Amino acid sequence: MSGRSVAKILLGLSLGLLTACAVFAAGIAVGAGVPALGTLISRDASPLWPWNPDPAASDPAQSGQDELFQPFWEAWNIVHQQFVDQPVDDTQLMQGAIRGMMDALGDEHSSYMDPDEYLQANLPLDGSYEGIGAWVDTEGEYLTIVSPMPDSPAERAGLQPGDQVIGIDGQDVTGQDPSVVVRSVLGPAGSTVHLTIQREGAEAPLEFDVPRARIEIPSLETETLDGGIAYLHLFTFGEQTTDDLRAALRELLAQNPRGLIFDLRGNGGGLLATAVDVASEFIGDGVVMVERYGDGREEIYTAETGGLATEIPLVVLIDGGSASASEIVAGAIQDRGRGSLVGETSFGKGSVQQWIPLGDDAGAVRVTVARWLTPDRRQIGDVGLTPDVEVELTEEDMAAGRDPQLERARELLLEGLAATALP
Repeated sequence: MSGRSVAKILLGLSLGLLTACAVFAAGIAVGAGVPALGTLISRDASPLWPWNPDPAASDPAQSGQDELFQPFWEAWNIVHQQFVDQPVDDTQLMQGAIRGMMDALGDEHSSYMDPDEYLQANLPLDGSYEGIGAWVDTEGEYLTIVSPMPDSPAERAGLQPGDQVIGIDGQDVTGQDPSVVVRSVLGPAGSTVHLTIQREGAEAPLEFDVPRARIEIPSLETETLDGGIAYLHLFTFGEQTTDDLRAALRELLAQNPRGLIFDLRGNGGGLLATAVDVASEFIGDGVVMVERYGDGREEIYTAETGGLATEIPLVVLIDGGSASASEIVAGAIQDRGRGSLVGETSFGKGSVQQWIPLGDDAGAVRVTVARWLTPDRRQIGDVGLTPDVEVELTEEDMAAGRDPQLERARELLLEGLAATALP
């Protein structure tokens, strides 16, 4: 099992989290070991690139590449010789070529950052932990809300999972790298940020004024429900989550509950190692998740032994804000037959990206290098997990303080216990 750490982005936590080792819930990875593409077009090269390859001096593979790139260099020369506004900027042409190459992959998570964008995305925040309180996805075309955190400014303002940020303080941010856009949302507590939101189903962009605050996020909360059902809501997959979870489970199980509801709604994910640890508390052994690379290689992550809640009847709550690490845990529980999923289809974040710096400080490319799969090798990305029992939670329910998803989960546990007790 890999020990790689995987990070997520939290609007309200230090942006230093953006430079973790790999992506797992709307996060960024810094990778190495891949040849730098910056050597393709030299910054110091002549404006014209005559095409005079010497076939005798090239091996077959090189000759094939030379032939493939001949139209590129022909276009390069045409631009330098015939474009009306001369001189052209070779660096911008080079960066545009890389952007075009990444766009041609047809993968919204693969992209290019120029040197300035890459520098901004990796600037420290001088210990600031203040923002609006929302998990976000920075790997698509837009900065996208995965889920507002409970009782956060983002939740109180009315932001919802799937909302796409297209403007900040009146400035259009479409076309900008979301990893840079996220920095404009962060800011000192007490200030306000104006967000222009693109929301599915809305006829026009929505406008929100969201106050910034200092965000304090607990790992979890627990409760004992009517009928002797234990309830545990996990908010994040952080470094302290495993210890917090085990302590909470010991306290709950000491009360001899009849069943357990594990709530992953609104949980945008976190550390991969923590996800495996959390799953291991509910799954005694076997596969938790699979990481599949482009060349077909697979890395299998298995449950650790000694889980505290591997036998108690279990129902897991998910919704559109359950992403990444949450989907790995819920998918493992579903595939392994350990418990039922109740709620709404999850977010669908199941791919791994690496940020690979280019040579000569020429920026970086972000490339999808692998996909996360459930134990049954179901893809999560762009699909999400479909609950075994679908229950919608409407705005009317929330306004009235009703939680039909939680109530249905409790009913399922009690019905199952009653059926088991029949002679």
